[in-house]
Amino acid sequence: MKLDFPRSEPTLMKGNEAMAEAALRVGMDGYFGYPITPQSEVLEYLMIHGPKRGSVILQAESEVAAINMVYGAAGAGARVMITSSSPGISLMQEGLSYIASAQLPCLVANVQRGGPGLGTIQPAQSDYFQAVKGGGHGDYRLIVLAPSSVQEMSDFVVEGFRLAEEYRNPVMILTDGALGQMMESVQLPEQGCLAKHVPSWATRGKAPDRERNIITSLFIQPEKMEQINLELQAKYQRAQKEAAAETFRTDDAEIVLVAFGLASRICQKVVDLARERGIAAGLIRPITLFPYPTDVIAAIAERTQRFLVVEMNAGQMVEDVRLAVNGKRPVDFKGRMGGIIPTPEEILVEVERLMVPAEV
Repeated sequence: MKLDFPRSEPTLMKGNEAMAEAALRVGMDGYFGYPITPQSEVLEYLMIHGPKRGSVILQAESEVAAINMVYGAAGAGARVMITSSSPGISLMQEGLSYIASAQLPCLVANVQRGGPGLGTIQPAQSDYFQAVKGGGHGDYRLIVLAPSSVQEMSDFVVEGFRLAEEYRNPVMILTDGALGQMMESVQLPEQGCLAKHVPSWATRGKAPDRERNIITSLFIQPEKMEQINLELQAKYQRAQKEAAAETFRTDDAEIVLVAFGLASRICQKVVDLARERGIAAGLIRPITLFPYPTDVIAAIAERTQRFLVVEMNAGQMVEDVRLAVNGKRPVDFKGRMGGIIPTPEEILVEVERLMVPAEV
């Protein structure tokens, strides 16, 4: 992961506002969105600061309208972003499928809340399947980044735009309501830290030295549609080199926790508590959810005894962990739902249940 860009002096910001400010500093041309808790601060911040700094900021009449505005602006070669929260992201799925098929770069952020349905405004991680498996129709994928801090909420805006433009693909920052509302020290990217250019494929009118550019996701002939799909699958395969994960005390771990985002912060504390009680615990934090860091998990499966996957959902990423482990070790799951954040103490109880022999 290429996070070697210049940053400013530390400042205290909410996660949502840090994400918005980072987008302005990275040269975002346009933002289209619609208010929904717990991500409305992104739109509010950009409405205040964006126009003064040369960005077009528009509150659309709906999430469906907003994602199609992203489609149009991205097709014209603009650097564009959209944010929402779980039910709003659901409304955008058709547009995201179109954008992926048309191979256009854009940045999407989902500040997750509990569901299904309208659910609650509390944080959750229950949109994992939707994000990493392709929430709309067709064989497409998003590149998905999972921050665990306000600093990464900012950093992943820069990295997200880089990946979107390198692979001509939508990139999603999959975060949650707690990280969006949390205030932490953050070093924002320096203005202009990501180079910009007008891509050759952009629909900016006919030029005398080339054929006109046409962007579409409609291909009536099945042979052409298959060819587009083959190009997409080849691109997703190339993107595998971007897979990233962070490990914590895994060298001698007998039980390895696997968690992303906010849950990984909690699990780091669990590892420390478990070590104090004589249990050799470690942690793998997937940073990219697609491409998934399968190789990291598979390598650690060769030397540990078992895994415990911790998520704020009914069990979604656990399926990818089981695929990576490939039956070599037991993979257990601990989850909370409905917007409840698990405590280190309740996860530690599960670790002890798995690792401490019961008295006969």
